[in-house]
Amino acid sequence: MGDLARDTAIVGTDDGRYAATLSAGWSIWGPSGGYVAAIALRAAGEGAALPRPASFVCHFLAVAEFAPVAITVTPLRESKRAASLRVDVEQDGRPVLAAIAWFVADALDGIDHDWAPMPTVDGPDGLMTITERLDTSGRPRMPMTFWDSVDMRPAGWIDDWANRAPGDPVTYEWWRFPGLDLPVADQCVDAARLVVALDSVMWPAVGLAHTGELGFIAPSLDLAVQFHRAAPEAEWLLTEGRAPVATGGLIGGRATAWAPDGRALASASQQMMCRPMAMP
Repeated sequence: MGDLARDTAIVGTDDGRYAATLSAGWSIWGPSGGYVAAIALRAAGEGAALPRPASFVCHFLAVAEFAPVAITVTPLRESKRAASLRVDVEQDGRPVLAAIAWFVADALDGIDHDWAPMPTVDGPDGLMTITERLDTSGRPRMPMTFWDSVDMRPAGWIDDWANRAPGDPVTYEWWRFPGLDLPVADQCVDAARLVVALDSVMWPAVGLAHTGELGFIAPSLDLAVQFHRAAPEAEWLLTEGRAPVATGGLIGGRATAWAPDGRALASASQQMMCRPMAMP
């Protein structure tokens, strides 16, 4: 089982160079893209002169291996209110991920409104985890350690997946990261759990719009996350994942995360590219 804070930890120097080791506890056909992005975010936080993550945008350049990575953080702009940084993650000289992150000062004054109401779904208590769902439904258990490192509980489920009717490409899921001490003291670790969760919910929404086998997988080309507010005391996060448009070999995703009390915490978008999946 993975531990998010431990497995995204980095070591480095004052010259913007850092190192991390990718843990095998976060496997989805190799290291989860959101997990690698979370490491890049934490490296950006180490290099930033300001404490609060505001946005994070990354390109996934290659599938990494569960081995050490080298990370370079380059400041692009710094002021009293905002700082922009570039993050490059390499493995054995091969680019794995490139990112741009904004950090801002705490307690900024500004306009306030929240027009992102949390959907009405059952709470996590009493819901089954995704692994429990798979075990009881007869659907094949996914050979991915990622799902043993998180406590993810779908708010809806289709047991007879092969004979499902097409519906709305929208998922609702509750997420908890075992091992994290609450409240989460490190702002980048708190934001990292949002990155990991939001990266994971847009592709599953795709299949709900179709019936039968899709015949494709869709690796992510990019991920963009906007952090609205923090809820370091919240044990659970509710996510909504959407895949509103799939055409021309590309799939656009949208996602939002809320605290249990209804506060919107972050929004995300993702572009995926279809690849034919070899059928047995």
